[in-house]
This record gives sequence, C-alpha cells and structure tokens, in this order.
Amino acid sequence: MTSVQHNLASNTSPVVWIHCASLGEFEQGRPIIERIRKEFPAYKILLTFFSPSGYEVRKNYTGADYVFYLPFDTPNNARKWVEVTNPALAIFVKYEFWYNYSEQLRRARIPLISASAIFREDQIFFRSSGSPLRKVLRNFNHIFVQNQSSAKLLQSINITNVTIAGDTRFDRVYEITSSKERIQTAEQFKGDEKVMVAGSCWPEDIEVLAPFITETPIKFIIAPHEITEEFLTEIEKAIVGKTIRFSKATDEAGLEDAKVLLIDNVGMLSKLYRYGEFAYIGGAFGKGLHNILEAACYGIPVFFGNKNYQKFNEAQELIMHGGAFEVNDFADLRGKYEMLNTPENFMLACEVTRNYVLHNLGATDKILQYCRNVLSK
Repeated sequence: MTSVQHNLASNTSPVVWIHCASLGEFEQGRPIIERIRKEFPAYKILLTFFSPSGYEVRKNYTGADYVFYLPFDTPNNARKWVEVTNPALAIFVKYEFWYNYSEQLRRARIPLISASAIFREDQIFFRSSGSPLRKVLRNFNHIFVQNQSSAKLLQSINITNVTIAGDTRFDRVYEITSSKERIQTAEQFKGDEKVMVAGSCWPEDIEVLAPFITETPIKFIIAPHEITEEFLTEIEKAIVGKTIRFSKATDEAGLEDAKVLLIDNVGMLSKLYRYGEFAYIGGAFGKGLHNILEAACYGIPVFFGNKNYQKFNEAQELIMHGGAFEVNDFADLRGKYEMLNTPENFMLACEVTRNYVLHNLGATDKILQYCRNVLSK
C-alpha cells in the first residue's frame, strides 16, 4: 500500500480504476482502457492485477498511468485502498467479485461495474449456501455480461441491473486484424504456400502435431506457450523436416526451404495468424484452451484438443457452427483437416469464423456508454 500512496501522492487528476486478475482478463479490459484514455484524457488510469502472469507482463503498459498488484481483500486493505486511490469509477473484469473492495466502494458511493462477466450454475452465488455472497453482486452498480444465460442466472437471484453486452475480446482481436502490421520473416516463409499457424503449444499439442507435420504438404508456424531452450529443442527433435527459428531466419532462401518456422519470442502470435489458412490452438489437452479468437478473427478454421475446452463459450459455438474442430489425436486431426481440404468445406468454415467475430463486435461501445454517463458528470 505504501508504494501506491507514494505514487499517487502528487496526483491531482481524477482516476479510473480497472482491475484484472491476470493477463487474459487484461486483454478483455484493454479495449475499455484505451477508449477511456482516448475519450477522457483528463483522467488517470489505475490498472491492478492479482496474478503475476498479468502484472509481470504488463507492468510497463503505457496505456495506464499506474500499474500495481492489488492487495489482499481484507477490510483494512480495502478501506485504505479506496481512501488513497479515490477513483471516480471502478471497473472489475470478468470473474472479479471482491467482497471488501466492493463494499468499500459502495460505502464511498463510487460507481462500480463488472465488464465481460460470465456466470455458470455451479458458482457459489447460485447455490443455496451462497446467499451471503450475493451481497457482493449487489454492491455493483451495473453488471455487463457476455451472454443470455449469465443474465438469466443473475435474474434468478433478483440481480437485474444487468446488460448483455458480449465479450470485449472480440473488439480487441478485430482491432489487431485491422492494423495490417506486416511481419516480413513470416511473409517470406509463407511465400505462395498454405500455412497452419499453431499457437500457444504445449508438449501434448506437439505430440499430435509432429506426425501431422511430417505427412501434410503445407508449412507450419509454431509458437510455443513457453519459450525455453529445452522446449524449443524438443520441438525441433520431434519434427521431421527443416525447422528454422524466427531469431535465426535471416536468409530468404533458407526460409523458403523450411517446413516449420519456430517462434522463439513473445508478443507477435496474434499478428502471425494472418499468414495462416488454418490455425491450431494449444492448451486444451492440458489446463485449458488458449485464445482462439485471435485466429478466428482472420476468418480461418481452428483446431484444438478435445480435453479441456468446454468452459470457453466461443469454442463451443464455433464447433456447433462448423468453424472450429476439436481433435482427439493425430489421426483425428488428419481426418478433420482432410475434410476441410476441399474448396467448398474450407470456404464454409472460413465464412463461419469470420461472421462469428463480426456478429459479436460492439461490447466495448455498450460499456463505454455507461462510463460516459459517469465520467461526464
């Protein structure tokens, strides 16, 4: 708390506080942050994280004036925090429902909203034992949910200050596609060939991809989830065919001959999907599927593992409409890829993913309308 007090001591500008648990929630909050910064330049942006996975990556984010860890949710911490920061508006992203912070904001009559929230029946709020914790939800002035089912769950416990706004990630990924930023190395590697971009891959994903790469006559761009020398070397050993690391890809002829471009840096994956006709997204064979919208926004079919994707609404909806495909193993991936390897099926899948993203744009606008009403007073 001392560092917060020190940094904010000389601030005389009004503050908007945005809290995200980790990096994924930050990507949902980012479009809101950037719009507020653009429309209300007189306000300082205070960004907080609970997880190191968010703070360590975004502690130097230039879109915020202050970036801190959020202290633990104790009554004393919450009281001091609200007193010191005194925000004009607080925005908690997705799953962030803190009892003491929300209570202190309510007592101070500071507007608090939830952005891109999503609710499930198994959450504590909707159990018979969850009645005391529902007070947290009532501390919010407004809750912007992603879907109709979340709104219905809130209505079932008499929470009605709710708007179905959608997911701000759609706005974020669409903005990335509109930037048209070129990556020359990827362009040279691709040439006139078809490419599958495999993003956020774990060892379990490489087990499925390695034999597929060997027998499939297209090129591959692979971006591991963790950039370690050990994992990069494991990938190179698993793949039959020439693999070249991005950091060493300086020779155009060498790029053209390579089968795989192995990404050994962080930060460019979302821009690499533009060079693919297909995408494979890692994580679903393990702890959970990574961001598939970054690929879908380019209007390409998406593959991922079949073990742990069910809690991601976009994955289920794209599977249902024929734009995404869960795979069990190498043989399943090969079969579903071959099914798409006809012009009619391929174009249909591309149309599904492209239209899915376009249909879901606009969540940031809906949330910003509420923010304008608060910040313009």
